[in-house]
Amino acid sequence: MRHAIGAAVLLAAAMSSPALAQRTLTIGVQTPTTSLDPHYHNTTQNNATLGQVFERLFELTPRRTLEPRLAESLRALDANTWELKLREGVRFHDGTPFEAEDIAWTYARIPQVQNSPALFTVAVRPIVAIEVKDPRTVILRTREPTPSLPFDLASPVILSRRIHGANGPAPASSEFNSGRLAIGTGPYRLASYNHGDRIEFTRNETYWGPAEPWDRVVMRAIPQPGSRVAALLSGEVDMIDYVPSQDVARLERDAKLRVFSTDSISTVYLAPDAMRDTTPFAFDKEGRPLPRNPLADRRVREALSLAIPRQAIAERLYQGQARPADQFAAPAAEHRIENLPPLPFDQARARRLLAEAGYPEGFRLTVHGPVNFFPADDNILQAIAQGFSRIGVETQVQTLPGPTLFTRATNREFSLFITFFSSWFAINPIRQVVMTRDPVAGFGPFNRTRYSNPAVDGPAAEALVTMDEERRRALTNQAMAALMEDKGVIPVVVLRYAWAGRRDRVTYEASPGGWTTSLYAKPVP
Repeated sequence: MRHAIGAAVLLAAAMSSPALAQRTLTIGVQTPTTSLDPHYHNTTQNNATLGQVFERLFELTPRRTLEPRLAESLRALDANTWELKLREGVRFHDGTPFEAEDIAWTYARIPQVQNSPALFTVAVRPIVAIEVKDPRTVILRTREPTPSLPFDLASPVILSRRIHGANGPAPASSEFNSGRLAIGTGPYRLASYNHGDRIEFTRNETYWGPAEPWDRVVMRAIPQPGSRVAALLSGEVDMIDYVPSQDVARLERDAKLRVFSTDSISTVYLAPDAMRDTTPFAFDKEGRPLPRNPLADRRVREALSLAIPRQAIAERLYQGQARPADQFAAPAAEHRIENLPPLPFDQARARRLLAEAGYPEGFRLTVHGPVNFFPADDNILQAIAQGFSRIGVETQVQTLPGPTLFTRATNREFSLFITFFSSWFAINPIRQVVMTRDPVAGFGPFNRTRYSNPAVDGPAAEALVTMDEERRRALTNQAMAALMEDKGVIPVVVLRYAWAGRRDRVTYEASPGGWTTSLYAKPVP
């Protein structure tokens, strides 16, 4: 009897041991996942969240290294030809093998995704042919030299032509959102998805790589910053993203918590409607629509830039968790223009420029932006509006949920809107946001204002096909200088990102790209 009781006690102790207990990671995130179709909406949070279920050929890590995933290696055979070696033994969650033909099917699908507010087309357009040499070897042929190809292959995830193409070449995004096609090769499987609320994953026990430490991952959408912090302090969640700037110092002092922060590669910018004769949200002082678009005048765009108190925004609104922008690329971005001062703040000069442009008394303007999409997005818009109003441009602010904002922006329904762009490379915001929109070439997929400037397009297009790095740097600098001179976009600040977690539960590798994912989180031993 004593032996039986002793065995039962030992069993109970073992069952209650933290080493054997199921490890669940619960994350409070600001921005909910907008779709389970990994090709539908190219956003930071979608890419981070869905990267737990689906995989890319390579992964760009927070340390800016390319790590093999579904591919093991890539080498250039000549300027237009690349050899890709694939990983063996990889299977999708339902047991379907990952095959070389899946790459061609995936890349063909990407441009066909319907009603997408932000596609991955720019990453695959340079590829004109994909040849399967053998089950492990794929030859990629590009239209022209493409120095960015290794990093482009770390952008879209790979799907299965057998699973996802079973009912046609381009399954609808709703088939993913239902969960039926949310099947990848990644370290986690989808367990449940409640749009706008939460998404849950369970560990993929048949994953080809090392097992992830979490048995279960729950990502809860908590858009309000104060509510996210409260959920962390109460223990409802193990960690949160987008720690409010005003709470960073307080949470750092809390012995039960740890803050994980880093300078980002994310530039907040304004996109002006510069290419149309009229614009929908510019009015005279009596509220009548203006007969001509003031934002089409470069002097007006420069005046608005001069009216933005970037240093005050960085120091007061963000409390040091941002820095004034000097160009449309973060300080960590490769091939940015070096040693530029922050963009100037000069209200007197701004007023003179408005007068020169024919608006000595200013005008009225409505600026649009997202809510709970990036840190302090609604507050920064208010600060910018106040700066505009002080030079005579009486400004109202309207905020919308991110998906609604970007759909309407793509339809050119705004005069001026704010968002952000993240990249390790200065050429990327140029080719994706401001180059003349060209779906065939893959330029300008995020160019929602239809901005077009030959002085930007020419050197940028040449940079994208130039293999010599110093020449590519010079061309990128030339395109960036032309963009900043024309104020095709108006950069505001570069963000700093912060996550916070329970000290006894989790550590986190802060991501300069702002990615929130269990793959960067490790349990405390």
